[in-house]
Amino acid sequence: MMTTTPGRLAPSDLARVAGEGLRTRRTRAALSALGIAIGVAAMVAVLGLSASSQAGLLAQIDRLGTNLLTVTAGKTLTGDDAELPTEAPGMIGRIGPVQQVQSTGTTKASAYRSPLIPAINTNALSVDASSLDLPKALRATVARGRYLNAATAQQPVAVLGATAAKRLGIDRITPNLRIWVGGQWFYVAGILNPVVLTPEIDTSVLVGYPAAQKYLGFDGHPSTIYVRTETEQVEDVHNVLAATANPADASEVTVSQPSAALEARAAAQSALNGLFLGLGAVALLVGGIGVANTMVISVLERRSEIGLRRSLGATKGNIRVQFLSEAILLAALGGVIGVALGSVATFVYAQLKGWSTVVPVLAWGGGFGASVAIGAVAGLLPALRAARMQPTEALRTV
Repeated sequence: MMTTTPGRLAPSDLARVAGEGLRTRRTRAALSALGIAIGVAAMVAVLGLSASSQAGLLAQIDRLGTNLLTVTAGKTLTGDDAELPTEAPGMIGRIGPVQQVQSTGTTKASAYRSPLIPAINTNALSVDASSLDLPKALRATVARGRYLNAATAQQPVAVLGATAAKRLGIDRITPNLRIWVGGQWFYVAGILNPVVLTPEIDTSVLVGYPAAQKYLGFDGHPSTIYVRTETEQVEDVHNVLAATANPADASEVTVSQPSAALEARAAAQSALNGLFLGLGAVALLVGGIGVANTMVISVLERRSEIGLRRSLGATKGNIRVQFLSEAILLAALGGVIGVALGSVATFVYAQLKGWSTVVPVLAWGGGFGASVAIGAVAGLLPALRAARMQPTEALRTV
């Protein structure tokens, strides 16, 4: 029969207490690693999703082309709306590197599903006269029906942009489908797919130039001219477009490159990454504090181990390296898990969006490096504290 001295624990109790202490240390270590993993995962995911989004956007721009320029009417010196000459598309077409010139002209008409709709409910749609090869110049495609041709451009026939069709409640083309435009019925011939580079087309109801002049009182002046040019000559053409479109007053003409606006949008999107990276850094900091806390408690709980190792000949440097290595290993484990989680999140989201998956070296390398650095900083003080313990003091406290 085993007896125990009062005030001392039996061997079975000692084993149980030691086991509980080990499980507690493991739980604290796991929570510390989890904090670092969340921070690293956030940083990797933010940078990865941003890079994948930009890669997808730039690939789309490459498919649509960077050689599209738009010419629009600006303002006069008195602040009134200027007008482009009716001859402007023809004059622009004489520029050598120009490949295609198409245009639209804004009318004063509004479009409705029926004449019973109140006039104030315009749904922010514009009714524009359009040249016949506009989809080819914009690289737009027809989702339903067909685009205008030489015959339908003369008649009260319209083609709807993607957003215009949704706002009018039209999702298919049926025989005798009509909308109320400018106080009379217009037949709907087709619906366009969304146009990325020129989203203004999405909210437009397009009719032929002759029909706009005949039925809607259109004056024939184009409001926007779309110019496709040789890619290598975009800048040169850009420089002469205003003077060519309106030789009398080039200052009343605005020339832009739609692809540049999309690239600027990508840059603005990446600028927002700082906010999310800041949140990831906060999570990393919290994880680092957790590592430091874990290592401090570990030093207190393992005083007997420290004292025993020192008694057996371990130097202060050995103790420092031991505890510092444990802190770095714990943080590195969290970093590896975080990189894996962030990369998986980037892959899944990029696949859902149809983007190519891009995880920059800065994302996974920087995230892992930051976790290791935080582990080293967090473990330095506990390691120094453990190394300063004298063997006799450490063993006496057990």
